[in-house]
Amino acid sequence: MSERADVIVIGGGIVGTSTALFLRRRKRSVILLERGLTGQQASGVNFGGVRRQGRALEQLAMSNRALDTWRRSRELLGEDIEFLPSGHTRVCYHAHDAEYFHRYAADARDYGLDLEVLEGAAMFRRFPFLGRDVLAASISPLDGHANPRLAAPAFGRAAARLGARIVENTEVMHVEKESDGFRVQTATGDVYRADQVLICAGAWANALSTQFGEPVPLAARGPQMAVTEPVPYVFQFSMGVYTSIKEESVYFRQIPRGNIVLGGGPAGPADAGTRRASVLPENTVAQMAQFRRMVPAMGPLHVIRVWSGVESYLPDSEPVIGPSSKTDGLFYAFGFSGSGFQIGPGVGETLAELIDTGSTPIDLASFSIRRFQRASSTHAESVTSES
Repeated sequence: MSERADVIVIGGGIVGTSTALFLRRRKRSVILLERGLTGQQASGVNFGGVRRQGRALEQLAMSNRALDTWRRSRELLGEDIEFLPSGHTRVCYHAHDAEYFHRYAADARDYGLDLEVLEGAAMFRRFPFLGRDVLAASISPLDGHANPRLAAPAFGRAAARLGARIVENTEVMHVEKESDGFRVQTATGDVYRADQVLICAGAWANALSTQFGEPVPLAARGPQMAVTEPVPYVFQFSMGVYTSIKEESVYFRQIPRGNIVLGGGPAGPADAGTRRASVLPENTVAQMAQFRRMVPAMGPLHVIRVWSGVESYLPDSEPVIGPSSKTDGLFYAFGFSGSGFQIGPGVGETLAELIDTGSTPIDLASFSIRRFQRASSTHAESVTSES
């Protein structure tokens, strides 16, 4: 079997499905190939935070664009993905982190993100339930959270209703450039062709980028997620700890049914080959101790379920987004390092614009895959000079 489209999207997470949707809104024909089910991997197992604050400033243009999509998601997708514009708050325990809150708020204002930073008595008046170790809070009132199990599949269905071809349970084995575009071959021997290709295959993207001479040091890790029994609905916002100490970095949100979704702390093991990831019991125990530190009233809560998934991480914690540095018509979006859910639709809209028109007003230079080639060249030169 052989099919052709203007664009082939490889990967059915939040970035792939939203790119497919925005490409169809631009009247470009699209085939999306997903090795499992849409939203089955990182896009479906994450915390569900729709958080702009704390991102690298270079990400905020796409993050703001994404928020516009989240806010009109019910209208755009034709279904409810449980987006709640409840606000997002970061808290900290260390004086240097409180100072950072103020610096970041001042810098982010120029990028369209308005934050309110509170300390001491003013903070405890706003959040009386916080533990007394907390020194400061940074509040982003327009952020919120959504249901990751619903989001990417909903974007995929919306794209399909507009005419995108969504092909699930199809593993891509090989992609190559031909004289008239790209040839994509699957594990079952099916062949798909397109003028342009977008690789947004998460932890599996490096296997495909390497075929074009652009390997990256991509690592697979598993988020440590949990959910509690339902309790009265009092936390209408999401909240997390900002810190350089990984064990302290936990976050939570409550859904209207009353359950509290928890995450953070050190990652667990994940294997891209087997597509499996694990929650370590000691991580969950440590998480609960940190939640009691942040919100002492959480002490009596019972965890009723834990889960994980395969996420992709890069050494600088910044994603690869944009065109290949070696092959015309090839584009990448992967390596979001545990922070891809909120920004995903903004990346999808930006890539659709770039693929369709050849340009975008959003500067993607800092996300280029070329930075890893430069790093490899520098390392090789260093080894040679020391030999």
